[in-house]
Order: sequence, then structure tokens, then C-alpha cells
Amino acid sequence: MTNEHDLDDALRVAVELAAWAAETIRGGNGGASGPVRQKAGPADIVTDTDEAVERHVRTVLRREFPDWGIDGEEYGVEEGAPDAPHWVIDPVDGTTNYAHGLGWCSFSLGLARPDGSPLLGLVADPWRGEVFTAVRGRGAHLNGVPIHAADHTTLTGHVFMTEWAAHAHWPGLDALLARLAERHCTVRVMGSTALSLVQVAAGRAAAAAIGEFHPVDGLPALLIATEAGAVAVPQLPAYDEPLLLAAPGVQAEARELWQSTVSPPVPRQ
Repeated sequence: MTNEHDLDDALRVAVELAAWAAETIRGGNGGASGPVRQKAGPADIVTDTDEAVERHVRTVLRREFPDWGIDGEEYGVEEGAPDAPHWVIDPVDGTTNYAHGLGWCSFSLGLARPDGSPLLGLVADPWRGEVFTAVRGRGAHLNGVPIHAADHTTLTGHVFMTEWAAHAHWPGLDALLARLAERHCTVRVMGSTALSLVQVAAGRAAAAAIGEFHPVDGLPALLIATEAGAVAVPQLPAYDEPLLLAAPGVQAEARELWQSTVSPPVPRQ
């Protein structure tokens, strides 16, 4: 079991790690000076910075919370004690941007229950000095200041964030983009799942969507957005399942578009 004291300690360590990771990422010269290596393919790459950040974060987390599990983007799963929570780490979310010197990537760290539900989320933007945090039931914060999803009542005239599935469009995305264009809703594809999703929490985007949910980069941002008042469809997606986040006032409109393009409702029997 995880108590409030445990979560306070976890948040403190997470914020300290975010500061170290942000400095390390900024000091990596945008990744351009180091080698870039392929993982699953040309659009799935890793740099020395990805690996160095995750190694350091794992070392600190193992020392501070020895019974808790760890699941990281670069080095996989380390099992914890039975019924213990586990950390999820994406050391550089948006590696392609980072490796090409584009200043839009993030450090993402979260804590989840054994069933996968989030307890703590942190997303740090090294380039803008922003650290988004949330602890379950305590609201969302940006650099320690409470944040809330926007009070928009329509998608028209506002921003919708999304991401490719690596280099590819995901099923239903093209139809969704067409429907959003009809509404004069501006879509942005920036290159970091975690940063895109937390823009809904900050009230900068009316909604956001991804075609494949992965806990290492999606779970922390999901908690931050929902603690800021955003609506998630589904509330806790399965691995590789699409996810929609929307400000409360636009969630009905966004859900209708979502169900008619990406996730059609199951017909009644």
C-alpha cells in the first residue's frame, strides 16, 4: 500500500530528478553532437542522453524506493515487491525532435498502482523551464501553481493537439483531422506525447488525442490532465488503445467526433 507520506516523498524525488534531467537534456546540445541509433526502425531512435537520463533516474529510484517496480522506455521492467507501486519513465519523450535540435521534448515520470492506475505524474519541459505535476486527488500544478483545463464551450477557434504513431498516421486520424478542419479547430502535431497531453491541463489546448497509449509517456500526462479537470476517453486506456482528452465544456463535441471517426460505438444487439 502507498500512503500520503510515501506520495509526498515520491513527489519530492520526482521534482529533484526532473531538475537534473532538464539540465542534462539542455546540456546535450539538442542531441545533434552525439550518435543516434535505431531501435525498431528509422523513426524509432535513441541517443546517449536518453540512456544516461534513464540510468540515473533508475539508480535514484532504486535507492530511494527499493521495493517499488520500474518500467522505462529504454531499459524495460524491473519488478518490485508484490502489491507495490511501480514507476514509469520516459527519459526523453520526443527523441526525434531532440536529435534534430528542435526544442520540444520532455522528461516524463509517473507512479502507478499494480493495476496500472496513476498515483503521481510529472512532465518537465527542459526548454521552457516548466514542470507539470499531479498527485491523485490533489489537483494539477505547473511550477507549483494550480492549473485547470480551459473553460471553452466549443472546439471552433481553439487548438487540438495530437501525435503521429512514430512516423505514421493511426486508424481514424485522417477522418478526425477532416472533421476538426470543418469546425475551424486548429490541429498541432508537435512531437512529444507527454507535452501535447499536458497542454490540455494547462488550458492551452481544448483537447488532445493519441492513437496508441503507452504508460511510460502517457500515464503521467493523463493524470495531470484529469487532475486539472479534463475528461479522458477512456478513463484509463489499455496499452496501444487510443486516448482522447478534452476540456469539460468541449468533451461532448469531442466525444462525438471521436466516436464517429476513431472509436465507433459498438452497435446495439
